[in-house]
Amino acid sequence: MLGDELRKARLKAGLTQEQVAAQARISREYVSQLERNRQSPTVDMLLRVCAMLKVSASRLIAKVEKADSGGRPVVERSPLRRR
Repeated sequence: MLGDELRKARLKAGLTQEQVAAQARISREYVSQLERNRQSPTVDMLLRVCAMLKVSASRLIAKVEKADSGGRPVVERSPLRRR
């Protein structure tokens, strides 16, 4: 889930929830809620937090989609039809 990936990115960056909160100008409680999947961030908030953690929001979301789909491609392409 998204919160799990945010937590991994924060830990990889070596930051505490307090540091993320201060730099993103949000409360530490909100960071905790995001990481525990209790809250869903707005797009703007996700972009702010990802920029601060130096991770791409699209890459983070792709990881979540891949995990949620059991490793299968999220979008399966249908074979091209010839006329």
